[in-house]
Amino acid sequence: MAIRIIVKEPDEVLHKKAKEVTKITPNVQKLLDDMADTMYDADGVGLAAPQVGILKRLIVIDAGDEHGLIKMINPEIVESEGEQFGPEGCLSIPGWNGDVRRAEKVTVKGLNREGNELIVTGTGLLARAFQHEIDHLNGVLFTEIADRVYEYVPEQPRKELENR
Repeated sequence: MAIRIIVKEPDEVLHKKAKEVTKITPNVQKLLDDMADTMYDADGVGLAAPQVGILKRLIVIDAGDEHGLIKMINPEIVESEGEQFGPEGCLSIPGWNGDVRRAEKVTVKGLNREGNELIVTGTGLLARAFQHEIDHLNGVLFTEIADRVYEYVPEQPRKELENR
């Protein structure tokens, strides 16, 4: 496993549509593993293959819920409902957030690393992450669909504010 370099905006690869994976090879499986390592190393929730410069329809997500790490090949949203609105960031656009409208609940279908069908239904953060990463596969960045984009300033820990 290896940590890959995360491609940053305005790299043109982030604006191109990724190609469907037609054959699951050891290289595809290694790429999924590398993407997971890269996502964790960068403290991310999700990562799409175009973010490491590869135009293949692969995503990895870990929203910190009961689903754990999800590695998916050729993901597609097959059902969505409700609406959520809130802040989103991106490992490819560090230092910026945006307020984005997303479905509250999505069902996503794809393949796992062995080529078996994988169907996952998620709400909240997991639903947001699926939509965000699948947007990456279609060359769409959150900044293009956000109601508002703003510089991200991490909040100071509450404890530090109370001591003033």
